[in-house]
Amino acid sequence: MFSNQMLQKILLMLLSFLVVTWIIIISQNSTKLWSTLNLSISLYHWNTSTKPSFLTTPVSPLKSPTETELRIKAIMEKLDQQIPPRPFAHVNTTTSAAHSTATILNPRHTYCRGDQLDVLLEARDHLGRRKQYGGDFLRARMSSPALKAGASGRVTDFNNGTYLVSFTLFWEGRVSLSVLLIHPSEGVSALWRARNQGYDKVIFKGKFVNVTSHVFTECGLTLNSSAELCKYLDDRDQEAFYCVKPQHLPCEALTHMTTRNREISYLTVQEKGLFHRSKVGVEMMKDQKHIDVSRCNKSENMTAKCQVGMKTPIPGGYTLQGRWITTFCNQIQLDTVKINDCLKGKLIYLLGDSTLRQWIYYLPKVVKTLKLFDLHETGIFKKHVLLDAERHTQIQWKKHSYPFVTVQLYSLIDDNYMPREIDRLPGDKNTAIVITFGQHFRPFPIDIFLRRALSVRRAIERLFLRSPATKVIIKTENIREMHLDTERFGDFHGYIQYLTMRDIFKDLNVGVIDAWDMTIAYDTNTIHPPDHVIGNQINMFLNYIC
Repeated sequence: MFSNQMLQKILLMLLSFLVVTWIIIISQNSTKLWSTLNLSISLYHWNTSTKPSFLTTPVSPLKSPTETELRIKAIMEKLDQQIPPRPFAHVNTTTSAAHSTATILNPRHTYCRGDQLDVLLEARDHLGRRKQYGGDFLRARMSSPALKAGASGRVTDFNNGTYLVSFTLFWEGRVSLSVLLIHPSEGVSALWRARNQGYDKVIFKGKFVNVTSHVFTECGLTLNSSAELCKYLDDRDQEAFYCVKPQHLPCEALTHMTTRNREISYLTVQEKGLFHRSKVGVEMMKDQKHIDVSRCNKSENMTAKCQVGMKTPIPGGYTLQGRWITTFCNQIQLDTVKINDCLKGKLIYLLGDSTLRQWIYYLPKVVKTLKLFDLHETGIFKKHVLLDAERHTQIQWKKHSYPFVTVQLYSLIDDNYMPREIDRLPGDKNTAIVITFGQHFRPFPIDIFLRRALSVRRAIERLFLRSPATKVIIKTENIREMHLDTERFGDFHGYIQYLTMRDIFKDLNVGVIDAWDMTIAYDTNTIHPPDHVIGNQINMFLNYIC
């Protein structure tokens, strides 16, 4: 028989063992629960294998913020400071183009070519009161229609309701000045909030195919669904895309995608009134007369030949007689013979959206020996290849991956994010890559765009390590229709992307085709500029690579 004292010791040891076991079990379950919570709030940034995979369970606990996450956060904080919330009680308190005043500083009867002309703009509301803060989205342009001449102006916001608009008088003749109020600061604030409030302004529909049958399910950059999901993940660049998994079909059966706009808005009824057609793009210099610009026998500064790595100012050029003339380098106008010589032996990869696909359609009109090669694909978003076998020239266009917004069904076969496409190219002195993206990113929170831009930058850096002689050209996005679905696709979203794009790529050894600047100068106001604009973009590109 055990003594009472011995029995108490045994019971105490047994109780201690049970308590320790219980704590371990709770701790393990708690860790799993915390990991699940962390993963659920991380939206779509998952960590997985280097190739896209098809997973239905969390792949790992949330990791500490990466360098990319920290960079995105820093850029977002900077943008939030530049676009602060603005009070909006009534339309009368918003900026009025009719009541605002524009004054030419130090006016003269005649100006000389090359001079700078400054305009002081004072923003007033609809009651005629001076605005006390800035943030209006303005577009400045000067033009001479008879000369087919145009150039953008530079706007400086003093953040107190006054703006300095500066024009460089690039040509001689009679010049008209224009400053458009695209959106008042209250509208800008509303658009910025609405953009970053949700990922669901566009519905993606994925087509899953099984022999002769197919089924469509909802897809997206994020999905709020309790259904089983196909998760298409890229660990290295932290990209992700989701589809509701169809019954009886694997995630690998996804072959095509289409999109449509969702009937949703993050703007209030009152805010929507700021984007009525009559309130967008209103002239603020309506009372200003023409100015006359003379040659004044000023000598012209010779500039070096255009080459990659040059810094591009704003504005970086102007149009005269329909031709784009750069101001920071000596651009040669190439004829058909020179274009043929330039393209000989070249491998050219065009990566981006349909504004770059326009190059593929334009080039055969100028270079008759370039022929489209049939890859047995269908639709306008298929991979396009131009070949000139005799001159050993190949030019290829390929669309960028998600998000790609169009009602037309497009194939996902051989679909890769742009950084992966760049990684596949060995590169050499006869290889050139042109990159553009932005238009399809406008309906989504800007972190999607920032993540892609930073990933593309890193891919270019990797390319230069293995092949520093490869030419890389960044084509910025262009302006588009002024009155088309402002909340999703308005130019304010594009302008923010344009500025961040220039900043992210500014210290790389790349060439820049400033399509934003060019399309303002040409006053195109369409997502797909006409041929003469495309021809001048291509001429700029050829000056960079030849």
